[in-house]
Amino acid sequence: MKRHPDHRVARLLDSSTSRRGLLRGGARLGAGLAGLGLLLSNDWGRPVYAVGRPVGSAQAGQVLVRTPGGAYEDAWRKAAWEPFAAETGIQVVPIATNAAKIQAMVESGNIELDVLDSGELVAALFARRGALESIDKSRFSRTNPADVSPWNEAYTGNIAYATVLGYNTETFASGHPTSWAEFWDVAKFPGARSLQDAAAEFPNLEQALLADGVALNALYPLDVDRAFNKLKTIRRSIVKWWDSGAVSAQLMADKQVVLSSIWNGRIQVPIDQGAPLAIEWNQAQHLLQIFGIMKGAPNLDNAYRYIDFCLSPRVQAAFAKEIPYGPANKQAFEFIDTATAARLPTAPDKLPTAFVTNINWWVDNQQKVIERWQEFLLEA
Repeated sequence: MKRHPDHRVARLLDSSTSRRGLLRGGARLGAGLAGLGLLLSNDWGRPVYAVGRPVGSAQAGQVLVRTPGGAYEDAWRKAAWEPFAAETGIQVVPIATNAAKIQAMVESGNIELDVLDSGELVAALFARRGALESIDKSRFSRTNPADVSPWNEAYTGNIAYATVLGYNTETFASGHPTSWAEFWDVAKFPGARSLQDAAAEFPNLEQALLADGVALNALYPLDVDRAFNKLKTIRRSIVKWWDSGAVSAQLMADKQVVLSSIWNGRIQVPIDQGAPLAIEWNQAQHLLQIFGIMKGAPNLDNAYRYIDFCLSPRVQAAFAKEIPYGPANKQAFEFIDTATAARLPTAPDKLPTAFVTNINWWVDNQQKVIERWQEFLLEA
């Protein structure tokens, strides 16, 4: 059965990052990238390594793709890399790197990467640096750019994932927290908890504000003082501030914690393996993984062909079947069955109670939040 998205899918996935937003605040870029080294590290389950021909040399038959590794890489390998290579003869070379190394490439002019596959925060920072090619829509034949959200001059959407409330079904057999306010209610829902460290991507400021009564549509601009004050009220119940997706999943799988903020794809793996865990989708935070092309990419034509292939509806659908992340191409839902769609954060029934991350706010305030986070940790 085909699952059609309603009109809210594109609106929710539409990035708040406009050209004006990307160009604003460039003076803060260096500090922002300095704090983002961990955000581009491998956080999807296993080591990433480069294979194939020498990295950085222009070859007619390869495209150099930054990849987070793990289950995410495995899903792309099956859904896109292998069929892309079979059809075009172009080999996908996965590259292990982080933001600091990419920044060094940009500064030296020695670009050893074609396609940036990263979180939107990292992409927005590099866009402000002028390190990404302007995307030429005329070079896409498989994909209709109008069907992909977000799509701006510097990068395109790739997939959407979500920070959700994960819980242990054995501990909460008679009822689990259904909101971040209830997550914070340690008297009604006792048990060890975990929340996100700034090193993973963002500390859970939005979740703290929701717990404090802020409405979904009134979160931004974030009240940082209020958020940190709310975090202080629960810190005694936090076993660990998780600093990677792998850590958050392991904490839950081992029952070191019974409640945690967690990325939906991370908790789905132990759920599928039979762990007594589940997702509460209410007040889920949507985030984006994106595709960009490095300015000076050694295999520019192949980079375009690769992204065009990956964003096409059938390939996006194939990826969603491998790992539960929502497609950026709305036409992919034409090829996604009902059972698969139900696991995706962008399934139409989940949209009314979710919110999309305001990436411009985070680009403008990320360094300030990191400094405040370090102060918060030292206060313990």
